[in-house]
Amino acid sequence: MKHCKEWAVKSDPASDSFLTLFLVVLTLTALTLAAAIKAIRTNHLHTLLKNAGVAGHKVAKTAWEIDRKRFKLTGLGIPMVHQTLRFAGFSNNVCIGLCWAFAISWTLCDLMRIHVPPFRRILDWVFKEILRKDEQYQLSGASWFLLGCALTIHLFSPVIATASIVFLVMGVLCSALITRSFGNSLVTVGAGAEGHKSIEGCATMFVVCFLLGCGIFHQSYLREYPVFIAALVATLAEYYEPLGISYNVSIPVLTAVALTLGFERTISCGAAVVVEGAARAG
Repeated sequence: MKHCKEWAVKSDPASDSFLTLFLVVLTLTALTLAAAIKAIRTNHLHTLLKNAGVAGHKVAKTAWEIDRKRFKLTGLGIPMVHQTLRFAGFSNNVCIGLCWAFAISWTLCDLMRIHVPPFRRILDWVFKEILRKDEQYQLSGASWFLLGCALTIHLFSPVIATASIVFLVMGVLCSALITRSFGNSLVTVGAGAEGHKSIEGCATMFVVCFLLGCGIFHQSYLREYPVFIAALVATLAEYYEPLGISYNVSIPVLTAVALTLGFERTISCGAAVVVEGAARAG
């Protein structure tokens, strides 16, 4: 048995047609669910949360977190539009340019919100429901998210970038909701300001990222190994936010690095196994 020593990906570890369908279905399902939750009255939502087992003193914050994270689901539109444009025949360079243009435009508006009083009044009113207290006078999470997406799409292959952004959106969303609802109930170890991160949330994020990764790369040889490492990297980046860098940037970039290195190894090894198997059959 020959050892695999080649570290070069010769093709994407997921087909464009499947990835496009996956993203469209995931995005539309998520936005439909968000719209359905928005239609629920606040008092009814509180009742549903209590019936789900959320402690009474956590219900209000959990409801607020749900309302805030509904907006984050729109972030799935970036990889969906990126992949749809590529599937329609647009080059990846065009998609990268559009992504940077949108990210830079949004960030400039955000900077004007901070430093130009007339814009601050307008944009604070627009985003008053999703801005945290610590985002009132600094770049919002949305700006960091768009910059992180643009950087990841620019540096990595489309499939890897798409999976990394999906990890960021869905993983962080589920982690935050579980932390708000049940955080530090089973394991009393929190992190961040006011303990807004928890082991329960981390476990949820890891499982969500791993399952989504296995779904995205279901056609790939030994997919569970790079997906496992990438899910772990994403979870640790969200929990610790290394070097003080926003997880909206660190998660997609570090996850993409982990996926790239992992699939470079497994795809090459998979090809070697196929070739060796064919030789034996012959």
